[in-house]
Amino acid sequence: MARQAGPEIRGSGGDEAAPISARIEAPRLEPGLYLVATPIGAARDITLRALDILNAAEMLAAEDTRTLRHLMDIHGIPLRGRRIVAYHDHNADRQRPMLIEALKGGASVAYTSDAGTPMVADPGFKLSRDAAEAGARLHAVPGPSAALAALTVAGLPSDRFLFAGFPPSADGARDSWLRQWASVDATLLLYESPRRVRETLGKLCEIEPNRIIVICRELTKKFEEVIRGTAQELAERVPEDGLKGEVVLVLDRPAPVVLEDGDIREELRQAMTRMSVKDAARDVAARLGLPRRDVYQLALGLASGAGEGD
Repeated sequence: MARQAGPEIRGSGGDEAAPISARIEAPRLEPGLYLVATPIGAARDITLRALDILNAAEMLAAEDTRTLRHLMDIHGIPLRGRRIVAYHDHNADRQRPMLIEALKGGASVAYTSDAGTPMVADPGFKLSRDAAEAGARLHAVPGPSAALAALTVAGLPSDRFLFAGFPPSADGARDSWLRQWASVDATLLLYESPRRVRETLGKLCEIEPNRIIVICRELTKKFEEVIRGTAQELAERVPEDGLKGEVVLVLDRPAPVVLEDGDIREELRQAMTRMSVKDAARDVAARLGLPRRDVYQLALGLASGAGEGD
């Protein structure tokens, strides 16, 4: 998970985990890119296979080199002359060609995000894409994930869920983004800056104030907190200056909306006074959680003068 600040890597009960890999010999790995999930808080959440990979990989790349080095120190994994290559949003385009060349040469490369599972809100996508295009094999080394950990403790339906990532920071863009994704008939998972949680909850109140939301804060860490309530209740509980630590928001599925054609047509008429037919249909469909194609057909009928008396 891409982070605002480095995660608190700790052992069970707040103590650092005892080394469990120092005595393990490093086996030779098959060539390829190993996408290694790392703890989002408790250091002992790492898997034994992940420790083996970090111990044996010929090259190490990390979104935050300090975090990975600290994690390896906790578990007694030596560098043995290897260095950890920084690979993050600000240097990815410069570093990627070097890593791809290493993979082409048959190296085993282990990549870790700042915390959690690589490819989930971190800069690893282009690296994995280019590695695959170069013919390298990609290896998943599964483990901790903030999104799945939040889903586990939220107590909301999990048979169908959607991870939507971070909402935009700009006010207008966030409003339309939230309206779009909040209409999806699935449990919704969002990452959010702790400073913007209250603002986001305020927007969700405008969309559906009685929707059940779960705030998961500092998961697996010392001050872990799970807060449940409606959007309105939580907006009133969160301090004006926001929360502290890493935050995942889990939203229950939207309440079913029963609308008559006349209601939809009126929404379209109002929207079409300020935007094109296509944009009005898109906006109304997103706000009401309706199929865009059906709403567009209604909008076309209104624009041509048909259906006005329906």
